[in-house]
Amino acid sequence: MTAFDAIAHPMSAARTRSPRGPAPIRARNLPLLLLQARESVLARFRPLLNANGVTEQQWRIVRALAETGPLEPRQIVQLCGISSPSLAGVLARMEALGFVERERLEHDQRRQRVSLTATSRALVTRMAPQVEATYAVLEKELGRERLATLHAVLDDVLRQLGPADESAAAD
Repeated sequence: MTAFDAIAHPMSAARTRSPRGPAPIRARNLPLLLLQARESVLARFRPLLNANGVTEQQWRIVRALAETGPLEPRQIVQLCGISSPSLAGVLARMEALGFVERERLEHDQRRQRVSLTATSRALVTRMAPQVEATYAVLEKELGRERLATLHAVLDDVLRQLGPADESAAAD
C-alpha cells in the first residue's frame, strides 16, 4: 500500500498494518466512505449555499420541490433524508423566510402539502447557473464518464436496496 493509498483509504491502511493482526471486520466501512464522499461533494456547493443564505437542508427541500412540485411532509422526509422531527422545524423556518407555503389538504385536514413560493422559485432561478457551473467543475474533476457511472451506480443501489425508513433518515 502506497502513502497515497493510506491517506485516501485510511481504514484500509489501518486494517493492513494493525499490530494486533487483521481487524475483526474485513469489509470496508461503506457508510463512512459514502459519508466522506458526500462531504467532499458538498464542499463544492457550500460556498454557493452560504452566499445565497440557504442551508443544506433548506436547499434539499427547495430543490426537491422545484423538481417534483408540491409534496407532503412525509414525502419530503423520504426524498430529502431529513428526519420528521427535524423537518417540522426546518419547514417552520422556511415558511417564516417566505420559502415555502403549507396548506391543508381539502380531503384530509390532518395532512398538508408544502409548495414553493415566488421567493424560492426566484432563488432557484438565480442559483441555477451557479449550480450548473459547480456541476461542470465537478465533472471536470471526476470526468464525465466517471460521474455518469457514479450516478448509475447510486441509482442502482437505491433501486436494489429500496428507500430508507423514516427512522433512518439523516439530517
